[in-house]
Amino acid sequence: MTKLVIKFAIFFVLIVLVQVTVFNHLVLFGVAVPMFFIWWLLRLPLTLNANWALTCGFLLGLTIDVFSDTLGMNALACTIIAALRHPVLHLYFPREEDLTDPEPSFRTLGPAVYLKYLITLTVIYCTIYFMIEAMSFFNPIRLIMCITGSSILTFILIAAIDSITGKQREKRL
Repeated sequence: MTKLVIKFAIFFVLIVLVQVTVFNHLVLFGVAVPMFFIWWLLRLPLTLNANWALTCGFLLGLTIDVFSDTLGMNALACTIIAALRHPVLHLYFPREEDLTDPEPSFRTLGPAVYLKYLITLTVIYCTIYFMIEAMSFFNPIRLIMCITGSSILTFILIAAIDSITGKQREKRL
């Protein structure tokens, strides 16, 4: 258990550093911003208590807010994503007992279920974040472009990195 806590603490620090130093400065076409840091929240073990998941989500969002000067927008969106992890997963994977490893990934959930889980939570996160940022429907086209562009960019980035860094399946003879 301690090894898992240390692993996720180091992962937290690395992902915040990468988000703050690299991805916060990337804006494609003026609308798409990669929200790469939510990968940490999506990879938290499913066996983690709901209160701990909400606390971790809030702390992740608050940390990004402090470095990005976004006034609590990430904290709210990350807390909501932490609360929706289990219900969204149960939409696509009804039997949690079948999991061999409680950490969601390509290997544990399978590519189809994991990608659906990933895209759903990414779209929810980006929708919440940009709705808070806009605080109005004055320019709905731009709002939809920001949500769509950031969701697609974040999804592709997380899926690509996760497929590369994930543990390889054992090869059978």
